[in-house]
Amino acid sequence: MELKRALLLLALFLEFSDSHKCDIGHDRRNNSCIDTDECVMIPDVCGAHAQCFNTHGSYYCTCNEGFQSKTANFTAITGECEDINECFMNTHGCSDDKVCMNTVGSYECRCRNGYRLTRTDAGCEDVDECLSSVCGVHSVCLNTPGSFFCNCSSGFHKHENDSCTDINECINPDVCGRNAQCNNTFGSYTCKCDQGYSNYGNNQSECIEMSCDLFESDAESPGKLKNLLELLRSSCESLHGPDGHGLTGEQLLENVFTTTDELLLDGKIAGGEMLSQFLDAVENSMRLIGPQLREPVTRMETHNTFAEVAVARNQTPPSGHVTLSAGSAHFETSWETVVGKSYPGFAFVALVGYKDLNTSGLLHNVNSEKPDDEERSVTYQLNSEVVTAVVSNTETKHLSEPVTLVFTHVEDRAESGGVAYSCVYWNEYEGAWSNEGCVRAESNSTHTVCSCSHLSSFAVLMALYPLQDSFELVLITRVGLVLSLVCLFLCILTFKFCRSIKGTRTSIHLHLSICLFIADLVFLCGISSTQNKVGCGIVAGLLHFFFLSAFCWMLLEGVQLYRMVVLVFHTTLKHLYMCLVGYGVPLVIVIISAISFSKGYGTDRHCWLSLDGSFIWSFFAPVCIIVILNSFVFIITVWKLAEKFASLNPDLSKLRNIRGFTVTAVAQMCVLGGMWVFGCFLFQEEGTQVALYLFTILNSLQGALIFFMHCLLSKPVREEYCKLITRICSRKEKKYSEFSTNQSSNSQQPLRSNQTTGESKI
Repeated sequence: MELKRALLLLALFLEFSDSHKCDIGHDRRNNSCIDTDECVMIPDVCGAHAQCFNTHGSYYCTCNEGFQSKTANFTAITGECEDINECFMNTHGCSDDKVCMNTVGSYECRCRNGYRLTRTDAGCEDVDECLSSVCGVHSVCLNTPGSFFCNCSSGFHKHENDSCTDINECINPDVCGRNAQCNNTFGSYTCKCDQGYSNYGNNQSECIEMSCDLFESDAESPGKLKNLLELLRSSCESLHGPDGHGLTGEQLLENVFTTTDELLLDGKIAGGEMLSQFLDAVENSMRLIGPQLREPVTRMETHNTFAEVAVARNQTPPSGHVTLSAGSAHFETSWETVVGKSYPGFAFVALVGYKDLNTSGLLHNVNSEKPDDEERSVTYQLNSEVVTAVVSNTETKHLSEPVTLVFTHVEDRAESGGVAYSCVYWNEYEGAWSNEGCVRAESNSTHTVCSCSHLSSFAVLMALYPLQDSFELVLITRVGLVLSLVCLFLCILTFKFCRSIKGTRTSIHLHLSICLFIADLVFLCGISSTQNKVGCGIVAGLLHFFFLSAFCWMLLEGVQLYRMVVLVFHTTLKHLYMCLVGYGVPLVIVIISAISFSKGYGTDRHCWLSLDGSFIWSFFAPVCIIVILNSFVFIITVWKLAEKFASLNPDLSKLRNIRGFTVTAVAQMCVLGGMWVFGCFLFQEEGTQVALYLFTILNSLQGALIFFMHCLLSKPVREEYCKLITRICSRKEKKYSEFSTNQSSNSQQPLRSNQTTGESKI
């Protein structure tokens, strides 16, 4: 190529030296000079990797893309194009997950070793070399980003030539413990337990001593409990030897829960001793079944039982926290607590819950937090499901770290002066619930958190304390009842001696006032006389009778209004019939109630009707019926009264009187009925303070309101009151005038005698 360039330059020089020839870069044709295209005459005049561009009388060369001139001045005579290394000069466009590879005139972006392009060529992804057999036998391939490495399988170790050979685990005398024989196998080993020891089917765990005598049944145990214990004993004995085998852990767990469901469904678990046998059997069965379960976590739920079991099998003891759930209870502890001081190669923790296990009657050993419980009637009930917590550690009487249990309340109730929660466990030695060793860490209306330093069967106990009446409530009650008695006494005098209002309704109001007067008087004097059971029962019976009688007279007033408006205005009820309804019906109810449940009269807190067996409904049921009937009667009465006012009736005075009667009767029913709406809560153990105060205030205003409605709002009664006051005042004036007259006559008598005697002259 250099030679060609030289010849070309020589020809151009010679042509230039001839004065008769054309200039350099031109040819003479037809006696004229034309431009010579050097790029055509010599195709590779610019060399490889360059392009030639012809100019007038000359040409020039440029390097292709991806190349550059070797020299600073790139001409036709000197210079040549060379490849640009974009990877070295860092002018490539490869992403961080790719490697730049230089090519002639360009570059390529390739994935790194151990990576490949994705299907969409969007980037590079790791190549899993372990998908192919890259490691030898008894090896385990572990893939890493961009590479892999091989480890020997469990039971093998790496030889000098990177091959894996078997490990003889039996060289270690402690691998199976002292109570077993170690047999080495290719890549593993087995522990063959001696007679009387077992590893519960875990052939690579230490053998521990086991006693099947724990599953002996008592002669008084229910038949189904005996069958369960016999099943567990046979399963235990099948593991009690070098060639032990039997039912799997899952099969045993299902059989245990089936029998447990039948026992709970039949209600055979009664009494402290029977409950201890049942809970002890469940705990021992979980110690037998837990190590035989193969899954890390096993959950099972039946109709009345639920359980969750966690099992760990490692050469080293597990660590960290473990949490189990069984129904509405949660259990949290550490694996260190589960394992304890010795680790045989496996560990388990189980939580078993019972849905229908109610043992509220076995609560006498609970230590209350309130010091005055001996003088107060306290009732207890379980407010959570009972659960049993079992771990593989046999030393659970004094745990180094307390366990935590979270219970969901069966009944949502917040702690207050009348409600307190305790964390209890079943003490099988005393046959009762106890809170020793369990502390209530936190509690609200829905949950209670317990912290216990031992393991057993646990629950949340709710103590119901009687609410103590406050000084303000007692003061309002006494002052209000005294005011009510005074007003009712005035009502009785008015209805008895006021002649202008004599009639059937006045008789009804008279008996109503008498009943309420006696009831309030008995209530004031005897409601708290609980020391004498007989006297307290009599007080409760009197209150029952007179309060019912008051409502019966209210019913009679509604009937009388109905007869006056709907039937005939001047119709009346016979006094005998009214007494039979007003006093006879309550008497019959009280007699039947006393015969059917005499202990229902009088409680430990008040001389009122007992809440046991719904006995309180012997009062509330008749009251509700009377209020409903009166409401119906009053609605019809008001409706008919409105129709009569709408018609052209000339005798409007009678209608206005009946309207006034109806308004006062409806107001009276609202007062009495509304009072006993809140009275329903007065004697309840969970009665709120608001209901107590509302009942007390309404009861205090009861007599005053009756006096106001039936006496002060009645025009004839007001006129009689005015006449009475006028008479009293006139008598006082008459007495005063007579006294003044007598005094004046007496003072004038000596003057007359003096005149006679002549002393007047003095």
